[in-house]
Amino acid sequence: MSVAMYPLDPPAWVWALMLFNGLVWPHLAYQWARRAKVPYHAEHRNLLIDAFLGGFWVAAMHFNPLPSATTISMMAMNNVAIGGVRFLLAGAAAQLLGVGVGLVVFAPAFVPMTTPAQLYACLPLLMLYPLALGWICFRQAYTLGLHKRELLALSRTDSLTGLLNHGAWKDQLEIEFERCKRQQTGAAIALIDIDHFKAINDTYGHVAGDIVLRQLSKMLKQNLRMADVAGRYGGDEFCVILPDLPLFNAAQAMEALRERFSFLVYEQNPALKVSLSIGLAALDPAHGDATRWLDDADQALYEAKAGGRNRVICCSDDKPRREVFDSV
Repeated sequence: MSVAMYPLDPPAWVWALMLFNGLVWPHLAYQWARRAKVPYHAEHRNLLIDAFLGGFWVAAMHFNPLPSATTISMMAMNNVAIGGVRFLLAGAAAQLLGVGVGLVVFAPAFVPMTTPAQLYACLPLLMLYPLALGWICFRQAYTLGLHKRELLALSRTDSLTGLLNHGAWKDQLEIEFERCKRQQTGAAIALIDIDHFKAINDTYGHVAGDIVLRQLSKMLKQNLRMADVAGRYGGDEFCVILPDLPLFNAAQAMEALRERFSFLVYEQNPALKVSLSIGLAALDPAHGDATRWLDDADQALYEAKAGGRNRVICCSDDKPRREVFDSV
């Protein structure tokens, strides 16, 4: 801007105002916004002041084409990046007001020629400013996307155990059911219940109960395959999808889990011993939907609890037959 103003031989107060605008005003605007009750609104106000000053200097430069276009476009990019079209129009109005004040103060004559010095002075700004603004917008978009993914993960995750919550696991069950039907592959699901969990809470306290829940989730993460999908079904019930695993192998895996969990020692309560009841069901071609599949696992879990708990019961393809793994 100073390169465009120099040939016009402006008075000293114009140079002083230009130095104030370039060197002092940015710091004042920052402090003004930082100390404001609502910094967001203060920043919008500061941008409108910038737009007004930009219009004022366009008139002061006698509307020199390249410096004027550079100043106006720079302000427009700021405004549209911050507030969209609506704020762009507000900024344009502020610029027009600044131009009006400049016309009154300077009564400028139009200068249609841009000198080589003015051209070279504008080039760095024309090249670097859009790059800097684009980088800032990219970083904001990236950060917003990251936060969105984190919020989505939190909305699908049980806060206590770190496993999928009920809704997210049911979504995965539907996906797995459709995949198995489409590819004609097998799979199994397990429903896991912590035996006498209410008594654990009543006897040892809810903190101890939370520790038990976290220990089971930790053991599930450590002992399941990468392809398996574990979740907290609700309260003291957990659920696991075991893709591409025959029922017998799934039962062996769940029996190993039940046995390991029964031997866990809790430092805060050494006398505490916890067992699991587990119901398993393989995908049956006769299942019309994932709910029927889940009902079979739920029925197997019911039989495991009714049969004395601390055992694994599998719902086989022909429903009257059950394969039982227990602690005996």
